[in-house]
Amino acid sequence: MPQMAPMAWLLLFTMFILSYMMFNMNIYFIQNFENNNKKNNNIIKQMNWKW
Repeated sequence: MPQMAPMAWLLLFTMFILSYMMFNMNIYFIQNFENNNKKNNNIIKQMNWKW
C-alpha cells in the first residue's frame, strides 16, 4: 500500500526530532556551568603605579 508511505516518513521524522530534543535537553541539564564572575574577580588586581 504505497499511500501509507508518507505516514511512515512523518512518524520517522517525529521520532528523530523527539530523540534529538531529548538528547539536547539531557546534555544541557547534566553539564555544570561555571560562573564567569568568579574567574573575572581573580584576574582583576589592584596595581599601585609609582611614577
